[in-house]
Amino acid sequence: MALIAILPGDGIGPEVTAEARRVLEALDLPLAFESALVGGAAYHATGEPLPPETLELAHRADAILFGSVGDPSCDALERGLRPEQAILGLRKELTLFANLRPAKLFPGLEDASALRPEVARTIDLLIVRELNGDVYFGEKGMRTTAAGLRQGYDLMSYDEGEVARIAVAGFEAARRRGGRLCSVDKANVLETSQLWRDVVTEVAREYADVTLTHMYVDNAAMQLVRDPGQFDVIVTGNLFGDILSDQASMCVGSIGLLPSASLDDTGKGLYEPIHGSAPDIAGQGKANPCATILSAAMMLRHSLELPDAADRVEAAVARALVTHRTADLGGTCSTREMGDAVLGAL
Repeated sequence: MALIAILPGDGIGPEVTAEARRVLEALDLPLAFESALVGGAAYHATGEPLPPETLELAHRADAILFGSVGDPSCDALERGLRPEQAILGLRKELTLFANLRPAKLFPGLEDASALRPEVARTIDLLIVRELNGDVYFGEKGMRTTAAGLRQGYDLMSYDEGEVARIAVAGFEAARRRGGRLCSVDKANVLETSQLWRDVVTEVAREYADVTLTHMYVDNAAMQLVRDPGQFDVIVTGNLFGDILSDQASMCVGSIGLLPSASLDDTGKGLYEPIHGSAPDIAGQGKANPCATILSAAMMLRHSLELPDAADRVEAAVARALVTHRTADLGGTCSTREMGDAVLGAL
């Protein structure tokens, strides 16, 4: 019996994780579920965004299904108490260093993409984003300059071991897909990126069957909208991956469609939609649950080693989207109705 920790979080998180859980339960697999508070919901109840009991459950579980964190009422808190620290803390505590974010256009959704239909149809890529380093975890703070001006600073850094580890994840992913890996950096101006490029090139010697290319991040952002079909797997750092994966979501129609997996080196992972807590629509039944349902499919594939069940869920989402759409895709379905459509297709 595999234990799934469900951490709904804030905003639309409880709504979308509820639909994903319904889909998982419909598969009739040996799964057990246990829920806990995280993010702003946890702070309001316990005074901490990541309470010890939530972290204990995350360690104990075989996989984690995560909703979202973010609560405007917490914006004035000191940084260590803000909801977003919960997901950063989980990634760090569980050593979830490899973030997999696939982006593929579902048939029939060409009109929902921000790109021309003939361009949108070519999208089938995977972004492998490093999660434990970069400016998100570097030294940061506020100080006063000699001129008396306030100055904020955030240190971007990677060591070669961190880069090699995510490079291997990128090469392995490319080996399972189309055999092409594009490493994205900013080596023309950043020393951190020069190290990144050097180490990725060194790791490439062990993957003669994978074609490696390098691209500066500003060019990669442009190429994602000009010719997204050129990409198979993109490997990049924490900051650049955060930005590029959100951009990719609009290329396929909506941020409500993109799932993600955050994995350690054993295959244990945290699975979450790439969208945020969307407090403006929370509790209104307007959220698209497909990204969370597809995140559950990734969980079945990567952590639970149930690829057939994962295929079933992904196929059901694709079939449901032919006739049903939530507001983000120009439709009128509620969150529950979209979940019902996926269950019907399943």
